[in-house]
Order: sequence, then structure tokens, then C-alpha cells
Amino acid sequence: ELLLKVLQTGKVSTNVFLRRLHNFCVDMNWLPWPLIPKRQWPAVRFKDKRAITLAEHQRIIAAEVNPERQALYQLCWHLGGSQGDIANLTGEDVDWPNGTVSFFRKKTGVPVIVHLGAAALNLFKDLPAEGPLFPYLAGVRAGDRATEFRSRCRQLAIAGVTLHSYRYAWAERAKTVGYPERFAQEALGHNSKAVHRAYAKRA
Repeated sequence: ELLLKVLQTGKVSTNVFLRRLHNFCVDMNWLPWPLIPKRQWPAVRFKDKRAITLAEHQRIIAAEVNPERQALYQLCWHLGGSQGDIANLTGEDVDWPNGTVSFFRKKTGVPVIVHLGAAALNLFKDLPAEGPLFPYLAGVRAGDRATEFRSRCRQLAIAGVTLHSYRYAWAERAKTVGYPERFAQEALGHNSKAVHRAYAKRA
């Protein structure tokens, strides 16, 4: 009863980490029997996520004084990649003659190739031609990059968005302009139509 009360009053992280701790204790035989049966754990319900708007993105770019973070946010907008994938891009990932950026998604290992226009490619001119494009941001934890972004949004009174919102924004724009779904999947690095449709649900 005490555990269930904690789960009811806590947030998503409370459910996730308490469940992990409970299961670990059972596996280590520190508990002779589960305190809460597997099917009785409350479902994890994440908050509804939304895409970042162009206006919000432009305000963030204008307010960001760190050039490395500013370039990261701009590439997240154009590539729709996760912050980890974008932060770990290298100069060798950019194919200037063909106007493409290619990389493997860290989460799934799926190859991603995105063709960019002149305006987006121009962002790479001020970044290193070889090695990591973001020498500092590539070495910090994802949580630290997210914290910096959240701090900037709080300063600008922008609520309800995270760095992951850039993926939603890219998918929504792709659907709105009639970009074929299978090509959008390839650009986002997903194998599942259901995942892409979840990203584009607000389009």
C-alpha cells in the first residue's frame, strides 16, 4: 500500500526507477517475493509531447550566445535528428558535392542520409571540416545538453518542448508538404511506420 501510494503521488521517473529497484531486489533474492505483482504496477504515462514551432526555434537561436549550442539547435531543426546523433556528427559525415549528411543512429544503428539545401549546408561552413563538429557538446552527457536547452526555454517562457521536439517538428513538416512516408522514415532513422505516425500525429 505504501509503494502504491508513492507511485500515485510521484511522477513518471518515480514509477520507472522504483520499478527497476524493486525488480533488482527480487532478482538478487533480497525480496523473497514481489511486493507488487507485475500486472499490478500502474502504467507509465508520459506527458503528451509536441513539436517546437518555427517562431520558438528562431527565438531560441536569437537568444543563444554559445555558438556551438546555437549550431546544434539549428542542425536539429534541419535534420530532425536526436540530440545525441547531431552532437556526435563529424566533418566526414558531410558530403559537399552531393549536398548530403549521413550517419548511423546511435539508438538503432539505422543508417540515415539527408539531402540539405544551400541554406542548411551553409551552417556547416563555420564548423570543423574534420573530426567532431561539436567538440565540447559531443563529450557531455545527453542530460546536460537537455538541461541547457530547458534553461534557455525557461528564460524565454517557452513551455512544453524539449530537444526531442525537433524530431516532431521535422516529421510534421515532412507530412504537411507531402513528403513520402517511407522517405521520412529513412530520414528519421526509423523502421516502423507506427513510430513515424506518432511523431507526425499533430500535422
